Amino acid sequence: MRWSSARGLRRGLYRTRVHVPSVEIEELRSILGRRRHFIREKTRQVNAVKHLLRAAGLAGQARGLTTEKAWSRLLAGLPAGSTLRVFVAAHHALWRCASEQVAVLEAMLKEHQAPFHDQVERLRTVPGVGPIVALTAIAAFSDAHRFPTAKHAASYAGLVASTYDSGDRVRHGHITKRGSSELRSMLCEAAHQARRVTNPFHPYFMSVCARRGYKMAAIAVAHRLCRILWAMMSREVDFDLARLGVEEGRFEHTIVRRYRRTHEARMA
Repeated sequence: MRWSSARGLRRGLYRTRVHVPSVEIEELRSILGRRRHFIREKTRQVNAVKHLLRAAGLAGQARGLTTEKAWSRLLAGLPAGSTLRVFVAAHHALWRCASEQVAVLEAMLKEHQAPFHDQVERLRTVPGVGPIVALTAIAAFSDAHRFPTAKHAASYAGLVASTYDSGDRVRHGHITKRGSSELRSMLCEAAHQARRVTNPFHPYFMSVCARRGYKMAAIAVAHRLCRILWAMMSREVDFDLARLGVEEGRFEHTIVRRYRRTHEARMA
C-alpha cells in the first residue's frame, strides 16, 4: 500500500456507505434463510429417493413426491421388508421432519410480516409474486432508496449480464450471480409462471423463448420482475398492467398449414 493511501485510511478520508438493516429486517432474513435451508433439505431427500428408484429400475414411481399422500403411495407399492423400502422410509422420515420445520417457520413469518403488511399486499399484485417472494424482496432490498436505479437493484440480485471489455470489443456473457442469491432464486421461481397463457408476462416470455430458449426467457422475466418490485417499493406505487406494453382480452390465433398428417397416419 502506498504511503498516501495509508495516510488517507488513517485520517478517515475514504468513506464507504454501509447499509445497516433494521432489527425487523434482520429477523425476517433469518427466518427466510432457515426456511430455505429446510426446503433444500426436502429437495435433497426427494432426489435421494429418485436415485434409489432409478437404480432399482423403478424410475416411474418417483414422480410427484411433494405430498404425504404421494410418499404413502410409494411406500405401499414397495415390497414389505425389502432394503429399498427401509431406505425410502428413512428418507421419508427426514422429508416429513423438514416439512414440519417449514410449517413452523411459515407460521413465524406470518407473525413477523405485520410491519410489512402493506408492502406485501402491494407486491402481491404482481402476477407470479406470492407472499414468500414478496417477503424475500423486502428482506433483500431492505431500503429500496439505497439503489439509485432499477439497474442497480437488478445488479444486487445478480440478474445482469457480465461484461468483458478488451480494447474496442465489448462482449456480454452469463448473468453475474453476485449479490442476494435468495432473491435471485425466488424471482426465477416466480418467472416460471410466465409460461402460462394467463400470465401478462407470457408474450414477453414467449418472445425471448423463441429467440434464446426457455432458460434465457425465465432469466429475462426474473430480471424484469426485479426491476418492477424495486420500482413499486421505492416509489410506493401499485402494479400497473399498462406499463408492461400488453393488453388484456380474448385473442384467437389461427394457424394455416400447407400439409398435415393423414388420419390413418395419426392413428398408427
